[in-house]
Amino acid sequence: MKGWLVAEIIKPLPVFRLEVKVGVANEILVVLGPSGAGKTTLLQCLAGLQRPREGEITLNGRVLFSSTTRINLPPRHRRVGYVFQDYALFPHLTVQQNAAYGMKRDRYGWAGGLGVSEVLDMLRISHLAHRYPGQISGGERQRTALARALLAGPELLLLDEPLSALDRETRLLLRGELKSLQRRWGIPFILVTHDLEEAEFLGDRVIRLERGKVVAA
Repeated sequence: MKGWLVAEIIKPLPVFRLEVKVGVANEILVVLGPSGAGKTTLLQCLAGLQRPREGEITLNGRVLFSSTTRINLPPRHRRVGYVFQDYALFPHLTVQQNAAYGMKRDRYGWAGGLGVSEVLDMLRISHLAHRYPGQISGGERQRTALARALLAGPELLLLDEPLSALDRETRLLLRGELKSLQRRWGIPFILVTHDLEEAEFLGDRVIRLERGKVVAA
């Protein structure tokens, strides 16, 4: 089935062990928990930015990581999009250039062959195409980071506290957009937050992580 992620991750950290087993379908899974609970480490293991000690990660039947068979696909081969907390945009590139950065030559995004202009239109930032990150608002930078992640053609999208740096009015607007975007794009989203209200609004399912372990689901 399209959109299935199955992950079992064990990774020792300085003060505890991250031990998470999770399955995600075509939905938004919110990972809730305090700072330092292991939420970002979980995302980075899924993305290939950190390596678990043990476990297995499969996405749509493809093995991304397996400690038993020693498979560990690099991030560029996982088809996992990642929106970082600080958005990680290139300041010397325009909105359009940042959005297109993850695309490969002659390759378009996941949903029906959408290109850069279509995705910028969908996220309502096409009028900013030739501006630079320093010339746009936090919410517009967030949309630019989303456009870049989506145009890479992901089968899974990871979002690390994507709304935490925004004012309340912009957060309320963009969390509604994120929910609509997931329904339209049709791939699983995993979103990390420490905000209970945000988790309850966005999550089709919510799990709580404390000291590396799921304590509620």
